[in-house]
Amino acid sequence: MIKRIKTKLDVIEGMLYYWQATSEKDKVGEKYIITMAEQEEMQYIYDEEFNQESVRKVLSAISNRELLNSESKKARKFWNNNMWMLEDLEYTNLMIAPLKTLNLDALIDKLNNKAVNSQYEEPEVIFLPGHHDEYTIKDNKLIINFFRVKADLYEENKVMIGDQLLVDYIEEKLSELVSQ
Repeated sequence: MIKRIKTKLDVIEGMLYYWQATSEKDKVGEKYIITMAEQEEMQYIYDEEFNQESVRKVLSAISNRELLNSESKKARKFWNNNMWMLEDLEYTNLMIAPLKTLNLDALIDKLNNKAVNSQYEEPEVIFLPGHHDEYTIKDNKLIINFFRVKADLYEENKVMIGDQLLVDYIEEKLSELVSQ
């Protein structure tokens, strides 16, 4: 039975600093970039093609205003996604603001009704700067690619992923998670 749904934005908060500093032409130190790549939650987007070193290379290239030289499609996608964040920080902040106040308590009863015998008491919703996948489920964690979050320019705090409202999207994916 689900008792609480945790939302984790630690990596996105760290990336927000990176995007802001980089957009202001400040040099983000290699140590900070490595620390971001080593974040525990980042492990969920790593595989044999895309890993900590991929993140370091991409973020360093962007910070140093260098072109990315990589054969990896995932690294190039990650580079493109990060460059997109730098283009319009106001839009990036529109994407982040509703996530900071996201309250998923209303989903607890709905999910408990769908999965009466769920093995998870505290599922986690983690937003990460991904490369390709829209979402991934690992154990009790729903990992959502932050770059797939779309803020509505005309309606404050309206956020979508694909054609679904964010909370509806999260409910659907958490239903999948608790039904495992």
